[in-house]
Order: sequence, then structure tokens, then C-alpha cells
Amino acid sequence: MGEQVKALSSGPSEIGRSARRSFRQLGWQRVGVAILLLCLALYFAFNSWRLPLLRDAESALYDIRAANFAPPTDTDKRVTLVVYTADTNRATGQISPVDRTILAKALTQIDALGAKGVGIDVLFDSPQDDDEVLRASLKAMKTPVYLAYADNRTNPEAITYEQEQDLKAFMASARTAMVKPASILLETDSDGVARRWPRQYAGLPPLLSLALTNDGADADGRFASYTGPIRYRVPTASDRPVFDKIPIDLLADPETAPLVADVVKGRYVLIGGDFSDFDQFDTPFTRTGNPVTGETRMIGVEVHASMLAQLLDKAWKAPPAEWARVLAALIAVGLGAATALLQVRTWVLALAVIGQFAAFLAVPFVIERAGYDTLGLPATGWLVGWLIAYTAISSSLRAINAAQREFAQGALGKYLPRSVAAEIMRNPDRLSLHGEKREIFCLFSDLEGFTKLTHAVEPEMIARLLNDYLDRLSAVVLQYGGTLDKFVGDAVVAFWGAPIAYPDDGERAVRAAHAMYLAGEAFRRSVPEGAPPIGRTRVGLHYGEAVVGNFGGEGRMQYTALGDAMNTAARLEGANKPLDTTVLVSREAAERSGLDWFRPMGTVTLRGRRTPVEVFEPVPDMPPALRGLANEAVAAHSAGEEERVHALTDKVLESAHDDDAMINLIQRLRQTHKGESYVLG
Repeated sequence: MGEQVKALSSGPSEIGRSARRSFRQLGWQRVGVAILLLCLALYFAFNSWRLPLLRDAESALYDIRAANFAPPTDTDKRVTLVVYTADTNRATGQISPVDRTILAKALTQIDALGAKGVGIDVLFDSPQDDDEVLRASLKAMKTPVYLAYADNRTNPEAITYEQEQDLKAFMASARTAMVKPASILLETDSDGVARRWPRQYAGLPPLLSLALTNDGADADGRFASYTGPIRYRVPTASDRPVFDKIPIDLLADPETAPLVADVVKGRYVLIGGDFSDFDQFDTPFTRTGNPVTGETRMIGVEVHASMLAQLLDKAWKAPPAEWARVLAALIAVGLGAATALLQVRTWVLALAVIGQFAAFLAVPFVIERAGYDTLGLPATGWLVGWLIAYTAISSSLRAINAAQREFAQGALGKYLPRSVAAEIMRNPDRLSLHGEKREIFCLFSDLEGFTKLTHAVEPEMIARLLNDYLDRLSAVVLQYGGTLDKFVGDAVVAFWGAPIAYPDDGERAVRAAHAMYLAGEAFRRSVPEGAPPIGRTRVGLHYGEAVVGNFGGEGRMQYTALGDAMNTAARLEGANKPLDTTVLVSREAAERSGLDWFRPMGTVTLRGRRTPVEVFEPVPDMPPALRGLANEAVAAHSAGEEERVHALTDKVLESAHDDDAMINLIQRLRQTHKGESYVLG
């Protein structure tokens, strides 16, 4: 427990040292640029709706969301549109301004049919001969009527200053307790699309939808300063529009007006123009197409009707909290930086990037579907912020890696093993520059009889043979990801688990031990004619604690491992000779390998050690049944079942009568009692 606490307490300091080293390698100028880019990434991730190019992309994505989640509705029974059409203009002979006599007649019929309120989206900004007829009709209204109002200050495209004065004069002459002005201002975004409720400017009367509902039960104070999205709806079928639409001349005629009484009585009636080239607005459906009707542009009076219906439904959409938007920007930028730090395979990185991008695009759809206002939610901004953060961090990492490679290349002269040099090149921070305790797999190998061979062969031949042999064995170690420690004559020392530890170190170490024996056998077969016979390669493998790090002086250092685990591996290698085995693996190493290659070689007391060691030999080609018999025999010996030991070992002898190692094991089991260790001299 104390070691764990010590490790935890040293973690932050090690991280701090690593961070300081990275900053030094990067340089303050590059650090400053990286910080600046990260700040820029946050700005883009939070403010994309305010930036010209990104704003268009955000708007397009919002239009897709709004169109896809637009609520389908049957014809709204609360609002009716009464419109001037091209046919009306041809019949009256007056196009601009529209005929006011027909409007006066329509108002009289609307009043008689019992409408709930009337909103007129037609500006009376120029005097006409029939103004008196209209004024008379207005003064006689018992139904609340709201006349369109606009001023040159807030809507210079629609009305000049002179027209504004004429409009005010008409308003003053027609105003009664039932006739009042209402603002018909509609605002569009920079791309000309009407997505949001207009602001309520000082000096303007209430918006038409607000004015119609201000004095009744339909009023909703939240909309007084609301500038969120207009809720556009789609019809459930092409033959059932969202709003009933009646030509004004049909309603103005006393004979035909009763035919449409059911769509006027008790409803809000909005009057305006329905002309193909006048007072038309783009909506989110413009880009995506109305999924039912296929219509694109919407007349102004229908936009007002949509706002009125939204108010009546109290469909006020709250935007996400400001802290949530800030957090989302931080997460997007943080993910970009974190992704740049990932050290994974390319396909894993690609999947991570695709997944994150998909999430950035999907989250606003989820929020929109949940009923929140996503007009202003920076989906594209998150993507751009992610990209900038990724670029900033990846560029910094490339600069750091370049500095680390330069450092590693300068240090290669002090580090003999190629595996260690490769680790320095890949990641210098993973290589400890001091001794540390690590649990590792330690391997020793030795070539049987090589010392005698040196006395019988010329030095040149010995050099060639030894170099060939060591090349073969070291290639095996490197092939299985081991760290070459040293060569001691014909002996090879290696370990797994340092400087980098991997989950499959045990498996690779055992496979390497067996492969080294096979490489030794191939070497024996390749010895040229005339050379004395070469002995077998023997290998010992153990798992335990060792001190790993750089040892030596300033002029020469070696990355090596020291400790009892290394000594045990060396003793295991030596135990192969008396046990007639080629590769011996301790129980500690065998259990961590994940392999089922092993047959037990009993319990032995190694030379110079008091604690017995259970040893195993990897024999991947041995039949599982025979391995099972050997395991049962060793288990019976541990339990003191001598008769069972004899019976089982007889069965083993029948199948392995020419296996020296198994015969050796059987003899030891029969010569010792109840789990007794076999002491090696």
C-alpha cells in the first residue's frame, strides 16, 4: 500500500517535469502561437454565427433542422388569411396601391360574421380617392382592427419619409377605440431568410401578432421581447393548408361572403397581398423545400400568421443556457486537442475523428428535437474550433518530436541495444533516465558446449560462428518485442516489460524463448563441414521484480536490469542440463503468458537459492492428453499419492518413452515424496 501511495504522489511531479521539458523543447514562441490558436479555436467555436462565411453554413444547417422538425399540422382553425390576388387587381383595375373600396366592403362583412380580430398587412402610405370609404368602414368596426404601420427609420426599403407622414395622417384620421396601429416589421438574416422574430424597436407599436392578442386570454408576455426562431409548420396533406386562404373579393361580395362564414367567425383574420413578385420572404423551407407542398417563398401575411399561431400555442423556444454554450465550445476545442495527442493506429484515429464530427452535427438536431432553440447554436463553429485546436496541438507535437529525435540521435552512442534506441526515437519520455523497480520477464540463453568449441576451432571460425549465432538469437528477441540487455560470450540476456510494458509481454517472452531454442537448432544445422558438433541452446525465463535503468559512467552507459529476477532466470537456464530440458519457465512467467503450451517439470531448488521453484517447459507440439497426464502426475506427487504417481507415470512412459525430459521428471517424482523439491547441485 505504501508503494502505491508513493507512486501516486510522484505522478503529478513526473507529469510536471514532462510538461516543463516539452515547453523547453517547443520554445516560448511556439507555445505562444499554440495558445493563440487555441484561443482562436474557442472564439470560432462560440461565435460562428457572427462570422460571415461560417454564418452561412450555420444557417444552412439550421434550415435543415427547422425543416425536418417542423411540426405537421392540420388546417389551423384560429387564423384565416384574406388576400389580394392578381385576379383581384385585374378585376378592380388597381394594382399599387391596392383597391381600398374592396377592403372596406370586406371589413364590413368580417365584422358582421363575428371575427375575433383583424390584422391588416397593407400600408396606407399614399392618399387615394376611396380613402373616405375605407375610413367610414373602419370607424364602424366593432371588431378590433390593427392597421399596418412601418417607419423609415426601421424599414427604409418599404417606406420613405414622405410615405411615413401620409401613413401617420391616415392612421390619425381612422383611429378609434377599435382601430389601432401595429408594426408589420419582419427582419431577415444576412442571406435574406426570415428565421426569427423581429426586435421590438422603441417608437414602434407592438408587432401585429402581439397587438392582436395583447388584451385577451391569448396574450403571452414572454413574446414581448422574444427574438427566437419563428415556428413554421407544414401541412399534413397538400389539400389541407396550414391556414385557410380566401380571396378578398369573395369576402367583399355580400352574396358570397356567407359561403366562407365558418372560416371567419371566431378567428383572427389577417389581410394582405398574395403576389408572386411582392412581399414574399424566404424561410427555412426555401433551401430544403416544403416536404408536402413543395413551396419555397412565403407571403408576408403568412409569416405574421405563423408568428400569431406560435404565440397562441405558447410555443416559446428557450435557447440553451449560456454556460452550456461555453461548455460545448470548450469540449469541442478540448476534443480537438486531445485527439491530436492520441497515439493510436490510423484507422482508430479516423474512426474517432468521424465519430466526433458526426456528434458535432448530430447534437444540434437532438437539441432541436427536444424543443430548444438552436438558432445560434454553433455546430459548424464546433467543427472549425476542433480543427484549429487539432492543428495547433499536432503542430506543437511535431516540433517536440523533432527535438526529441535530435536528442535521441545524439544519445545513441551510449545505448547499445537497438530496441532501446528505437524506444528513444519513438518516445524519449518513456525511457527512464535512472533506475526504477519494474516487474519484468527476464530471459537468459546459453549455447551448450561453446566454451570447449573455442579451444578446438580457429579464432576466425569462432568469430564467424558466434556472430551468426548471436545475430539469429537477437533477431528473435527483437521480433517478439524484447529489449536486448547484453551478450556475455555466447549467452544472450533480454527482458520484456521495460522500458515499455505491454499486456502481452508474457506471451511474447515465452514465444521468444521457444523460438530462440529453434533458432539455435537451425544454427546447429547450418554449421559448415569440418566444425565440431554444436550443442543445444538452453533458455531460462522468469517473471519478477528488477531494477531497470541506465547504469555506468559519463563516458559509457548501459540500459540494463539488475536483481533477483535476473539471477533466477540465469539459474533456470542452468537447470536445463540436469533436467534434460531445453527451455525452462517459472510458474510466475508461465501463468502470465496466457499460453497452454506447458508441461510441468516439477518443483526444484535452484543452485544458490533456498526457495523451491515450480518449473515448466513450453512444448507447443505435445499432445494435450500427454500434457494432462504429466500435470496429473505432478499434482498426485504434491498430494502424496505415491501409487497414483506410479500409475500415471507408467502411462506417460508408454507415450513418451524416448522423451528424455519426461523420463527425467518421472524419475524425480518417483525418488521424492509428497511435493518434495528436487535439489539441483
